[in-house]
Amino acid sequence: MSFLFSNDYILFMVFGASIFISAYLISDKVINFFYLRSAGAREEILALMEKMLMSNDKNKVSRSLYLVSFGLGTVFFLLLWPNVMMSGLAFTVITLLGFMIPRNLMRNMFEKRCNLVVAQMVDGMTIMANGIKSGLSVPQSMERVIENIKGPLADEFQLILNKLRLGMSVEEALNEFGERIPRGDVTMFVTSVNILKETGGNLAETFETITFTIRERQKIERKIQAMVTASITQAVIITAVPFLLIIGFFILDPDYILPLFTKPLGWFALVVMLGLQALGGFMMKKIVTINV
Repeated sequence: MSFLFSNDYILFMVFGASIFISAYLISDKVINFFYLRSAGAREEILALMEKMLMSNDKNKVSRSLYLVSFGLGTVFFLLLWPNVMMSGLAFTVITLLGFMIPRNLMRNMFEKRCNLVVAQMVDGMTIMANGIKSGLSVPQSMERVIENIKGPLADEFQLILNKLRLGMSVEEALNEFGERIPRGDVTMFVTSVNILKETGGNLAETFETITFTIRERQKIERKIQAMVTASITQAVIITAVPFLLIIGFFILDPDYILPLFTKPLGWFALVVMLGLQALGGFMMKKIVTINV
């Protein structure tokens, strides 16, 4: 038994055989997992693209997802090919992450667009309030916003006006606007216009109140962002330290760190390290993420 554990090649064969048998037994679940992962990412990307008024094609998105995931996985597999264990592990991890990267990028684009719409609403609501005071209707005030402001808010208002020209009611068009931009300030604007349209009231004063609320909320967000910036920097440094140490050992004393990548025990330690790093990074991200 001691000979079995002292021989790396025998240990590698036993470990590889166990992995193969396990993969064979759960092959159906693995295939189903990849299918659901790719389908879920694709549907979410398509939905986000539609909300951002971007042209989308299901087949193109699917091809892009598979190209990014399996393409990156294959690249890392070939780079680490002399080491079968590390190349197989890298292919699996990178392929799984490949389905997440495009979706996370699209989420970030969507969040930035929503935040930009809310930021532009300060000027937009001011223009609309002045338009209402001068006797313009809500659609006419939106046209003035489009003329004076360029960006996602103008695109959204232009879409609303196009739908109004096609016969859609103001309430339905504004509700769709609120669904595309899921932000409290946008919901407040949509609800205010719809309610005052039915009951009557001073729209100009309401828009001024919305403008004041958005401006104060942005002040609070900037203060909170300044407070958490230091924590985010510390979290990034703590997460990067182990990888920087590995690179440093490779440069200063390669023989000292090489068993970590050539021995089965080293592979196991790498897997544990990456898992703990991912868990720690996830927990720190949750701690420093504050929603206003």
